[in-house]
Amino acid sequence: MPKGRASDPKVLIVAPMSGHYATLLRGTVEALLPQSDIYITDWIDARTVPLTEGTFDLDDYIDYVIQMLHFLGPDTHVIAVCQPAVPVLAAVALMEANDDPLSPSSMTLMGGPIDTRINPTAVNQLAEDKPIKWFHDNVVMPVPFPQVGFMRPVYPGFLQLSGFMSMNLDRHLTATKDFFEHLVKNDGDAAEKHRDFYDEYMAVMDLTAEFYLQTVETVFMRHALPKGEMMHRGQRVDTTAIRKVALLTVEGENDDISGVGQTQAAQTICTNIPDNMRLHYMQPDVGHYSVFNGSRFRREIAPRIAAFHREHARSAKPVRQVIKGGKTA
Repeated sequence: MPKGRASDPKVLIVAPMSGHYATLLRGTVEALLPQSDIYITDWIDARTVPLTEGTFDLDDYIDYVIQMLHFLGPDTHVIAVCQPAVPVLAAVALMEANDDPLSPSSMTLMGGPIDTRINPTAVNQLAEDKPIKWFHDNVVMPVPFPQVGFMRPVYPGFLQLSGFMSMNLDRHLTATKDFFEHLVKNDGDAAEKHRDFYDEYMAVMDLTAEFYLQTVETVFMRHALPKGEMMHRGQRVDTTAIRKVALLTVEGENDDISGVGQTQAAQTICTNIPDNMRLHYMQPDVGHYSVFNGSRFRREIAPRIAAFHREHARSAKPVRQVIKGGKTA
């Protein structure tokens, strides 16, 4: 690097654990990488984890986020894409409440369900209409033999995928028709883009039942975080404790997973973040996936995130050293 050039900001991207692998954020990483030192979570498919390894729930998820921020050290920025918005906000609130010196410099929440009472989507309404026992009885099942995680209770990724597909079935049918037409016309580039997207989109992972059920109940049924009632291992998650961490919220105008205003709600409940350390941005004419991927993300959203990181990097404190004569510098 040129002499005197500052290091790129350290950025922890917390990938969603909601049925897809971290590779779904390949475009997110690619867009941010030129200006950032990127780290990303790689959650493990629950069906590949033996029962002997124990359980994994929402509290464990929050613990992992805190441990990762500790590992990366001071002046780290954290980005939560969709599902992790709640546990990341909770982790930062806990760190700030405990005066943790390694709390991140900034957090960016993108298309996340902070308060699903605002503009509820079909996903939110299902959680409102059914009791938690219904989810336990109807969508949780044991991992079959001969998988390594045999008999572990999970929420299968194929169920999550089928739910997403059914929400926009006409769009997926149109994409399939267009794919066929591209093949007939020998338009290899367009056909390859279709294959790449659906190869990624249809690669799914299972979630542990305890994580899935606790998330559904805490986030979508009780709305515990925006109500100030969320607990983590006996400690209340107090978002008003956040004072030193800058906050950027990003939404898509046509998001049908996390409705408009659900992510922005973080700005409302984090009341003690100074005004000059907060920013909300809504990207026009994009749906959920395009909030963190695609041409609009690369042109409009990624540059704003990078600029936010540069603006809110914490300057290193000067080191006082003893020099000859007993003086300090």
